[in-house]
Amino acid sequence: MPTLAELKERRAEGKGKGSRLEKLLFRLEAQRICLEWAFGEIAGRPGIVFEMGLGHGRTYDHIRNHLPEREIYVLDREIDCFADCTPPENYMLLGEIEDTLAAAAARFGRQVILAHVDMGSYVEANNIATRAKLSRCLPAVLAPNAIVLSDLPLELAGTRPLPRPPGAPRDTYSLYINGPHTPI
Repeated sequence: MPTLAELKERRAEGKGKGSRLEKLLFRLEAQRICLEWAFGEIAGRPGIVFEMGLGHGRTYDHIRNHLPEREIYVLDREIDCFADCTPPENYMLLGEIEDTLAAAAARFGRQVILAHVDMGSYVEANNIATRAKLSRCLPAVLAPNAIVLSDLPLELAGTRPLPRPPGAPRDTYSLYINGPHTPI
């Protein structure tokens, strides 16, 4: 059985896609590395955080532990997470993503400094539809130089892609910054 380091090396060389378990491990590793990089990038800058796609709440829990001073809003269709990972009711924006983002744009304007998107699925047709909705609606809430981390590749007007931080597995997460190429 190959070690994680050997699997990473094979994947980096493009040799084999790996099992679903290996893909999950790479995605979770990339998610953690990218989030922790983003925490440093937004340090000392005002703004709120969006966690889009709550799932079981593990990432929300990670974000709130690392950014305890931030307002963190969760956007999802419904709440189905661990009891200790449930956000306060006034920080939940529930419904279809187009509707919740439109309401968020009216409520918050362009105050989102970090948006974490974890809305991908194993159904490619769903991913295509979700990408289109996010690409169309997410830019309206982004603050200047906001960071967007996504498990789906997006086409966000006004943003540009960023390289993954060192150690983040390839082909797992997409990173964007809102605004023209200027030093942060």
